[in-house]
Amino acid sequence: MMESAPTDSLQDRVFLVVVDDTPEMSLALRYAARRALHVKGRVVLLHVIEPTDRQHWMALESLMRAERREEAEIFVQGIAEKVRSLTGVAPAVHIREGLPRDALFKLLEEDRTISILILATGLGENGPGPLVAALSGKDIARLRVPVTFVPGTLSDADIDRLS
Repeated sequence: MMESAPTDSLQDRVFLVVVDDTPEMSLALRYAARRALHVKGRVVLLHVIEPTDRQHWMALESLMRAERREEAEIFVQGIAEKVRSLTGVAPAVHIREGLPRDALFKLLEEDRTISILILATGLGENGPGPLVAALSGKDIARLRVPVTFVPGTLSDADIDRLS
């Protein structure tokens, strides 16, 4: 069976946003939602539950893991609702466990419909953020999609004007 060639329609644009609790994430989310709305594309959300540094008894670790998963689902549900209110379409949601960079590359391998990764740069003294830093360096060669970096200094009005 022959596979059909991918289309290059604007409606095929899928914008991936890695969602976390950083202030700049809302900028990436707004930008992706506005772009998806304008091109009749869609948004995909990735939230990564990072492993804890502590080692506990197995039963306690299992309970803590379940609690982190439940908190993540509630958090991402709120983010998904924001996207739906901006675009009129519910986003696809992926919740993974592990390191954000690893989870990102794995999702990009699995979901070939994703066409653009949207990240916002941090403003704090910690630099642009670990994913932005990684993807600005040697890991950029591992990507199969373009990346849009949204400056953390932009306002919602700036993003609306640009997107």
